Amino acid sequence: METSNLRQHISTQFNAELEDVRQRVMAMGGLVEQQIIDATEALSMMDADMADRVAAADFRINQLEVAIDEECSLILARRQPAAGDLRLVYAVIKTITDLERIGDEAAKIARMAHDLSAHERLTERVFEVTHLSRQVSGMVHGALDAFARMDVDAALAVARQDREVDREYEALMRQCITFMMEDPRTIRRVIDILWCVRALERIGDHAKNISEYVIYLVKGKDVRHLSIESMESELKR
Repeated sequence: METSNLRQHISTQFNAELEDVRQRVMAMGGLVEQQIIDATEALSMMDADMADRVAAADFRINQLEVAIDEECSLILARRQPAAGDLRLVYAVIKTITDLERIGDEAAKIARMAHDLSAHERLTERVFEVTHLSRQVSGMVHGALDAFARMDVDAALAVARQDREVDREYEALMRQCITFMMEDPRTIRRVIDILWCVRALERIGDHAKNISEYVIYLVKGKDVRHLSIESMESELKR
């Protein structure tokens, strides 16, 4: 076999391995998105059975994280990637860690939903949590879409949304505290709602992290821990 043909064969195989990793990340992301939706529905419907299914399904996300991480380790050992390929593997490893943590937060919401199902409904609070859930689900979807298309502008849009999520989170926290002060009988239930709100805010943070990995992957610039203004300024250089 000629050297040029061997090089082409190796390159094609390497590209296939990288594409397989990308596709598995997207599959993991799809499961995580569904977990958020199902956990919030279990909360809004006070459906203990659905909550239990969401919590039990978390193991699939954990398994995917381990499998993709092992595949990345093999790529690093066999291929010794450089430049953009190395950044892709790094971004994948970081992304699946955040996706696994999002799955954990969704499972936490499901456990709270199970506990709340045994008590009287707090319809108003649950409705507002559902709205926050839609926001963070959109962030996760946007971050994964940016990853799939390697789209820096889409990644920046996700990072900008995190501020709105933080504002809604703070407003919900204040409302829940007021609710408990006005009716101390609701304290136990509202605390569970507060845990759900906190979990959703954390999901938004993880989605923002993924968007930052996309920027690193495409531009080679580490924008973690920067404000959105500093991030945008850095990308103009």
